[in-house]
Amino acid sequence: MITIEVRNNNADKAIKMLKKKVNAEGTLKDCRDKQFYEKPTDKRRRKKAQAIRRIERNIEKLYDEKEKNY
Repeated sequence: MITIEVRNNNADKAIKMLKKKVNAEGTLKDCRDKQFYEKPTDKRRRKKAQAIRRIERNIEKLYDEKEKNY
């Protein structure tokens, strides 16, 4: 359960803190994921594609860092 305390009637700051906590906890992502049924095969395919993108991004970062050092 997320609780946010509003101080000095500063609602904008409280909303910003709430958004940050909800994002960190992953609540919003879970809601979006569970909004519609997703077949198990589609889940596996999506997760595999995400993993491949993440790995490729990390490899690119590695090569970029090596190029900067030379």
